[in-house]
Amino acid sequence: MTRGQRNHNPLNIKRSPGTKWLGQCPQQRDRVFVQFEADLFGLRAAFRIMRSYLTLHNLQTLRQVIYRWAPPEDGNCPDSYVNIVAMHSGVRPDAYLCWGDRDKLVAIVKAMAWVESRMDNIDEGLLIKAYELAR
Repeated sequence: MTRGQRNHNPLNIKRSPGTKWLGQCPQQRDRVFVQFEADLFGLRAAFRIMRSYLTLHNLQTLRQVIYRWAPPEDGNCPDSYVNIVAMHSGVRPDAYLCWGDRDKLVAIVKAMAWVESRMDNIDEGLLIKAYELAR
């Protein structure tokens, strides 16, 4: 079981002082990543971050989102990450994204969960519910 799976945090969202997520476990035993009570809440948080990237930070493509999510200065290889998510989601790296395109964003978050936590069996209904809760 991966760390993201144990934490119910499929996209490995880092802890941030002053940020309390819906469904966050009262006791945070992981020093780096947020621990959630269920995958639904970890996925909801991922969609909330995605929404802020698209609407507040004006990121418009999968490539821009991934470069912010997993920047090279944190030791990541964002080009590889982009290519894997594009392949698994069917979304081109430079395709325009908008918050209202639920199906595209669900596919992206599902693919990111595979990259981050090797979770390839997330139920589509759970992803849609998390997206809706993030609205």
